[in-house]
Amino acid sequence: MSMALKQVFNKDRTFRPKRKFEPGTQRFELHKKAQASLNAGLDLKQAVQLPHGEDLNDWVAVHVVDFFNRINLIYGTISDSCTDQTCPVMSGGPKYEYRWQDEQKYKKPTALSAPKYMSLLMDWIEVQINNEQIFPTNVGTPFPKTFMQVAKKILSRLFRVFVHVYIHHFDCVSQMGAEAHVNTCYKHFFYFVTEFSLIDHKELEPLVSICVKDSNRQKLLYLCMHLFMCAWFQKRDFP
Repeated sequence: MSMALKQVFNKDRTFRPKRKFEPGTQRFELHKKAQASLNAGLDLKQAVQLPHGEDLNDWVAVHVVDFFNRINLIYGTISDSCTDQTCPVMSGGPKYEYRWQDEQKYKKPTALSAPKYMSLLMDWIEVQINNEQIFPTNVGTPFPKTFMQVAKKILSRLFRVFVHVYIHHFDCVSQMGAEAHVNTCYKHFFYFVTEFSLIDHKELEPLVSICVKDSNRQKLLYLCMHLFMCAWFQKRDFP
C-alpha cells in the first residue's frame, strides 16, 4: 500500500520529512513484517493483529510512525488547497471544531486555522516520536508507563487529519484519482486503532454524520458507517 500511495501522491510534497526506522533494529524488522503483510494482500483485519511473540508496545510504535508518514504524505499533497482563507478553522464539517492545546504556548484549547493546526500537530508528533524517553529505539530499553497514553493521543489527532481531508478536501483527492488509496489507508488505520482500542469512538462521529450527494463521497459514507457500526457492535456486551 505504501508504494501505491507514493505512486499516486507526490512524495516531494510530504508535509514533514519521512521518519525512518534504523536498519538492524527490532522496530525495523517489525516494520518490514508489517509491510510484507500489506504487500502480500493480506486482509487488513489480519494484517493489524499482533504477530505471535511480539511486544505490543513495539507493534504500536511501528504503526504510529508508519501512519504519521502516510497521513503526512496525504496532507502534504493537498496542502495548497488548505489555507488560512479556505480553512480558517480546523474542523471536521460544520458541527465539529478541533482546537489545539499543548503544554507550551497553547495551554488552553485554542481555535486555529487548519494549516496552523496541522503544522503544530506535525511538529508535536515529531517531538514525541523523536523522544527516546517515549519511543525508545535501543533494544532492551523499556517503554515508559505513559507510552500507550501518548500513542492514543497521537493517533486520535492524526485521525482528525483524515476527517478534515475527507470532508473539506475530498475534491482534491478525487482529482488525483486517489480515493481508493486513501480509503485503503483509512481502513488500515481504522482496523488498527479499533483492534487495540486506541481511539475513542466519538472521534469517528464526524465521518459517519456527513451527508453528501456525489457518488464517491456516498461510497465513503457507506464505508465509514460500516466500519463504525462493526466497531460499535464489537464493543457492545449483549445478553
